Amino acid sequence: MRKALFLDRDGVINIDHGYVYRIEDFQLTEGVALLCARALELGYKIIVATNQSGIARGYYSEEDFALLTAHMIKEFKKYKVVITDVFYCPLLESEDRKPSPGMFLKAMVKYDIDMKASVSVGDKERDIEAAARAGVGRNYLLSPQSRGSSKATKAVRNLLEVATIL
Repeated sequence: MRKALFLDRDGVINIDHGYVYRIEDFQLTEGVALLCARALELGYKIIVATNQSGIARGYYSEEDFALLTAHMIKEFKKYKVVITDVFYCPLLESEDRKPSPGMFLKAMVKYDIDMKASVSVGDKERDIEAAARAGVGRNYLLSPQSRGSSKATKAVRNLLEVATIL
């Protein structure tokens, strides 16, 4: 079995400007490339699990999402980081939409992931709840203001903090 580092996209991988779908609006968050490189060194697969309700709301298309995802993967390659897979939920009502654990469970089956040995990072309580419900062992809430979390293993101020405790 393998272990994974599950990352939310908007707010964790990229700066969240609200429904980011245009390449020119995509900016990696500070420390995300280093966190992913460290995770790969330690044998983690990098898996993105992201709600994308902007598709259902008509703000952008699945094609827009696919183009931005391809750009994101290319950006990570500059840092020698390989994203294993991207799971997304474009629907407003679905067993895959966080806080439901669907995307995590699909990744577990597809990649034979040991969830207890895995880690997740999200910037919202629903990210943490979904990962916990899927059995992910350690779940970190990215909270620069260091607000607490009742569900997270720990609230962290930045992604470099996670890199040091993987």
